[in-house]
Amino acid sequence: MKAAERFEFFRRLRDANPAPQTELEYASPFQLLIAVILSAQATDRSVNLATRRLFADAPDAASLLALGEEKLADYICRIGLYRTKAKNVIATCRQLLAQHNGEPPNSREALEALPGVGRKTANVVLNVVFGEPTIAVDTHLFRLANRTGLAPGKTPLAVETALLRLIPKEFRQHAHHWLILHGRYICKARRPECWQCSLTDLCRYREKSPSP
Repeated sequence: MKAAERFEFFRRLRDANPAPQTELEYASPFQLLIAVILSAQATDRSVNLATRRLFADAPDAASLLALGEEKLADYICRIGLYRTKAKNVIATCRQLLAQHNGEPPNSREALEALPGVGRKTANVVLNVVFGEPTIAVDTHLFRLANRTGLAPGKTPLAVETALLRLIPKEFRQHAHHWLILHGRYICKARRPECWQCSLTDLCRYREKSPSP
């Protein structure tokens, strides 16, 4: 995709949704961090169903740590890999309280040192909480970047690196939300809804889906 096409690609996404937001529900930076940890290999909907009750009872690191792994597991048992996630969340709360006053740190290195926090989770927190123009590459964004020709890459890190290099500066702050949402609702895995996509003339995908 050429530079002018990339600019138009993001201009259209911005015009359609000027201020995109994560679909995870949270009331504090700490809650966002926990929600993103829980969202690995799970839908935002399933995470929100669990965290509405969880955050009402344990809204911060100290109260969540006090639950312990077993009680936390009861809250999140319908989320995939919930036992591993319960272990990681409790360990993260303990580390946050010991090293960061119970709040998410604002550096990638410190975030990725937390149990259960990888590069994607760190990127979400850095972007949403601290306003950094990072790109969190999930399965939707990875698929879209390759399918459309926007930033082809064999790994999430390769796609992230390419996007940070190629996306015009004025679009970087919200780019990962636009791409994730477009991949989730329009450029779907099994059958992209090309007939209602505003980017079809810019997209390099050859097997565009016809209108049902």
